[in-house]
Amino acid sequence: MRLVLGSGSPRRRELLAQIGVVPDAILPPDIDETPFKSEAPRAYAERLAREKALAVNAPDALILCADTVVSVGTRILGKPDDAAEAVAFLTLLSGRRHRVMTAVALRQGETLRTRIVTTQVRMKPLSDAEISAYIRSGEWQGKAGGYAIQGIGAAFVPWISGSYSNVVGLPLTETANLLTSAGYQVSYEGVPA
Repeated sequence: MRLVLGSGSPRRRELLAQIGVVPDAILPPDIDETPFKSEAPRAYAERLAREKALAVNAPDALILCADTVVSVGTRILGKPDDAAEAVAFLTLLSGRRHRVMTAVALRQGETLRTRIVTTQVRMKPLSDAEISAYIRSGEWQGKAGGYAIQGIGAAFVPWISGSYSNVVGLPLTETANLLTSAGYQVSYEGVPA
């Protein structure tokens, strides 16, 4: 059974490799990721994951897509467009709890299954100097909420409640369950070195 990953994210490929899953193809879809007016963060993440899965053209393959959203209350923090927006995101997150939601969609023919996972995250209070140094690192680029918990950004996060892999970009337990329910073999031995 062929598996197509509808994501260009290296982090998602690395996470899949942890459970012995190596996609046969990588086909990132090109969709409009603009939130609808007043769209709730959870609904937004699920809609994007579904739209991505439906946009990938790979007949006779399992298509796996995901979308990760950071939110403070009902405000959605996507991937910052530039350094100024990343500063604004980090300033907003500083010293506060926020939610990271990843919606996972698996398409098999006409069947589309989805799962959504929410993790609570608390960011420590950040100084202007810490924010400036982080922006200079460039790690914020392409990351929902403007930070990477698996990188330098880990120093900013003293507490999470829920799935760590979800915050990185793909909740592995739920993803493995979706794949096995579709008949795809997941190896818990990892990928040979």
